[in-house]
Amino acid sequence: MIARAARVLGVIVVLLAAAWGSLALYFDGPGPRALAIALAVLYGGGTLASLIWIRPFRRGMLIAAAAFAVVFLWWNAIPPSAQRDWARDVARVPTTERRGDLLIVHNVRNFDYRSETDFTIRYEDRTYDLSRLVGLDLFLVYWGSPAIAHTIMSWQFSEGPPLAISIETRKQKGQDYSAIRGFFKQYELIYVAADERDVVRLRTNYRGEQVYLYHLAVSPAAARALLLDYAATMDQLARQPAFYNALTHNCTTTIRWHAKNIGPVQSLDWRLLLNGYADELEYEKGLLDTRLPFRELRARSLVNERANAADQDPAFSRRIREGLPEPPPVRAR
Repeated sequence: MIARAARVLGVIVVLLAAAWGSLALYFDGPGPRALAIALAVLYGGGTLASLIWIRPFRRGMLIAAAAFAVVFLWWNAIPPSAQRDWARDVARVPTTERRGDLLIVHNVRNFDYRSETDFTIRYEDRTYDLSRLVGLDLFLVYWGSPAIAHTIMSWQFSEGPPLAISIETRKQKGQDYSAIRGFFKQYELIYVAADERDVVRLRTNYRGEQVYLYHLAVSPAAARALLLDYAATMDQLARQPAFYNALTHNCTTTIRWHAKNIGPVQSLDWRLLLNGYADELEYEKGLLDTRLPFRELRARSLVNERANAADQDPAFSRRIREGLPEPPPVRAR
């Protein structure tokens, strides 16, 4: 009985591995498109044939496992590139310089939008005084399912505009985002450093997505450490590109890796994957204002109406925060 159960489990694992390998060949396969499709069919069909026809059964399993190992090693060796025909909104990557308390960020995106696809390109070099860093905010952006959101972090300063950083796919011209393709090596990773009037207004005013803004209960020291860790990664990506992955390197799981770099973090939670519920998770951890019931806090955190009213106003960041609950007190640690 135990041997049969182990055999069934082994077959399931091999078939799941074969499904992944076939998709990897289909999306990332070498050469012309027809060759990639042929390799995907050949690999998937070969795995099934080895399980059905090769005897003893163990030999068929070993052949299937060896074939998967070859596909995985090939896929893992595919290198990312910084030299592609990039879409205009991700054509430049940000880099940083540090001069004492001053953080200089190059290629801060500050586009002037007339529609989602019609905009004036403008990149800027901006200087942020880390000694005047006063807080850290979280944007959650919803475009479809309530279970999935895009996350944007934004650092607040007592003087000067906030610095928003959005972790995204770096798409090529004509390339659209696909959730399935996001699990394979179809997109490089990019950190978009931007003015909120760009990266937030694009989503509220032109894409019509639902955007929630939350003040986080973190100290300025913790916010500073997180920003510097982001800056180090942006500089590293400028030197050595990396792939985006919808499971391991997305807009939310990557934030957790940054948080781990600056201190201990709590255990994994399913809401890190279904990140549309990330605000609920942060509320339970006490990182949002728990003086209000969660439903009320969430309702007051929707910024679309204020963002549409502010539109091109230089005071966009201040106006979208009007009426938001004050930042909660930082917990003693």
